[in-house]
Amino acid sequence: MTLSGFLADAREFLPILAEGVGVTVALTLCALVLATALGVVWALLRTSGNRWLEAPVRWLVNVIRGIPIIVQLFYIYFVLPDLGIDLSAFQAGVIGLGVAYSAYMGEVFRAGILAVDHGTIEAAESLGLSRLRILTRVVLPQAVRIVLPPFGNNLIMLLKDSSQASVITVAEISTQSRLIASSTFKNQEVFTLAALLYLCLSIPLILLVARLEKRFGRR
Repeated sequence: MTLSGFLADAREFLPILAEGVGVTVALTLCALVLATALGVVWALLRTSGNRWLEAPVRWLVNVIRGIPIIVQLFYIYFVLPDLGIDLSAFQAGVIGLGVAYSAYMGEVFRAGILAVDHGTIEAAESLGLSRLRILTRVVLPQAVRIVLPPFGNNLIMLLKDSSQASVITVAEISTQSRLIASSTFKNQEVFTLAALLYLCLSIPLILLVARLEKRFGRR
């Protein structure tokens, strides 16, 4: 593979791979929204102090974490239709990745909530604030600053794991790369381009996480 030949192939293949980039970004963002929303719910239930809520959620989170993402994707895309729930490949990818990462997000958020200084909570209680106001105005604002760096790391991992959605035919970067490689037999060139595209998507996130760790870790 010469540089001139690689650049020529890049000009030919990049427009097709760019479609996969758009799907990868959309899949990652949609799954991130779902994972974040569910993760917040898991964290709040795990820290509610109600053992009837904490125990089932702890069990559910462990089950999600114990099943590989690819198996969850297979189940959602191939098994749910047998139960009358038909989803597109993209929808199944969003739900599979979102649910899988909600378990990790939930643990991150739970750790952030537990890391909030209890003295500030006691001070808020002494002012007569309700539990809801304490949660929304005291606990969560502090917890968000604590969890930003690990949240960013999970986002990077989610971006890379979006490639697993290729097993259910989501037309993201990996899927497009395999299609091009199978038709042109230029495996080296195609998958090098795919790796560079993932790297280009990941580097800004890596730099952002490093900046967050430097800023909030110091505090």
